[in-house]
Amino acid sequence: MIESHSSPTVSDASSNDGDLGVLLRRSPPSSTAAEQALLGAILTNNKAYERVSDFLEPAHFSDPLNGRIYEAIARRIERGQLADPVTMRAEFEHTGVLDAAGGPAYLAKLLTAMVGIVNAGDYGRVIHDAWVRRQLIDIGETVVNNAFGARPDLDGSDQIAASEEALFKLATERGQEGGFVSFTKALTEAVSVATKAYQRSGDVVGLTSGLRDFDKRTGGLHPSDLIILAGRPAMGKTALATKIAFSAARSILRDAEDSGEKPKGSVAIFSLEMSSEQLATRILSGEAEVSGEKIRRGDIGQKEFDRFVRVARELQRLPLYIDDTPAISLSAMRTRCRRLARTQGLSLVVVDYLQLMRPAIGTKPDSRVLEISMITQGLKAIAKELSVPVIALSQLSRQVESREDKRPMLSDLRESGSIEQDADAVMFVYRDEYYLQQRQPKDSAYDSNDKFQAATEEWQRKMALVHNKAELILEKQRHGPTGMIQLYFEGEYTRFGDLDVIHE
Repeated sequence: MIESHSSPTVSDASSNDGDLGVLLRRSPPSSTAAEQALLGAILTNNKAYERVSDFLEPAHFSDPLNGRIYEAIARRIERGQLADPVTMRAEFEHTGVLDAAGGPAYLAKLLTAMVGIVNAGDYGRVIHDAWVRRQLIDIGETVVNNAFGARPDLDGSDQIAASEEALFKLATERGQEGGFVSFTKALTEAVSVATKAYQRSGDVVGLTSGLRDFDKRTGGLHPSDLIILAGRPAMGKTALATKIAFSAARSILRDAEDSGEKPKGSVAIFSLEMSSEQLATRILSGEAEVSGEKIRRGDIGQKEFDRFVRVARELQRLPLYIDDTPAISLSAMRTRCRRLARTQGLSLVVVDYLQLMRPAIGTKPDSRVLEISMITQGLKAIAKELSVPVIALSQLSRQVESREDKRPMLSDLRESGSIEQDADAVMFVYRDEYYLQQRQPKDSAYDSNDKFQAATEEWQRKMALVHNKAELILEKQRHGPTGMIQLYFEGEYTRFGDLDVIHE
């Protein structure tokens, strides 16, 4: 098998200057012999092209001439035309591609270099591997140059993120991933998922959200799904996302305790708006049933404080991790998720909220819409790569406030096109109580006390109907039905729960 060029050995390791000189004189990895052998194989039998066409591109050739020849051959084959020395010679003579290499004689050299048709795939992999190594060298040079000050606009942390982003891009775009999966294998996986669902008690196939009616409607939180949770300020987006994250972490811990093992997964919350301490206080407030406002003021009695501390000790074992880095970049988030998945296992990612994120380091989108599109596409890529559900919170535009019915719609999403397109599910949290509370009658607006009293009684009646109630509007679900789910909302503890409409 033909291999790429190896670097010369260092004969004298005693001198650092000598080592540097050898490094500078080394040629980038390449294999001209493999390139010529592959081109000769394809020219001899076009079926050899099928062995490399799914991963090899003209840019992967170290010799630009060989890359142009490969591109021309591929173009003819893709059009269903024959690409052999006769047809290619006419094309190359017309374009003058071979002039620098000695003309048509180079085609004869390629045919001579051909070793065997069956080895075409091996030649292609040698060429591709050499290209990957050259890209790694380029990335390494960029890292060194930036560290020496070539990019003064990037601090140390940004340089690390940019380097990780470049490596991730190389890893995901190198052309080897993907390909067809046999229908037999796809069916086997589908049956496996259905079997797990059948064996489970209840309707939850994926990770539980802790909300009974939501799990019934969706089957839980599914791997690789990007779920957008949107709402206007004060609707309870963060509280609902925290509830789901906490319930998922508790479910992971419970499963581990039942099996007598360590938790095999974890939940990651990226809180770009609230600090980790504020988020932890909110979870504690709900679980200990101690008002968060009282906790912040220190206005709690000994009994409440003891309950607060006891619950805190119980929650310490939860596989829940919070990252409160403000304006975190997509590349940094991806790196931290991959690290957590490798060390603790990862089952769910929550992002609060996506408009506060930055795109990948080194990218400069032309518009805010394009920037949000890059972020949502990146979040979907994280969900697919790590095979975990990603819940991303999103703000809504102000046009909601101008309508009589303030229930959100898909068009209310900021930069709605990209968010709606990339998401597997879009849901809105809405509380009629919040808006109705603002419409409390004022005596100055009425010319008589009787009218004011009547209006107040009607307002109180309407308030009683919506008190402690919230709506989760499932506006889009790629794999299931949409509709409205009623939830219970307890403002004192800022927590959501199931609404028992049967015994209400």
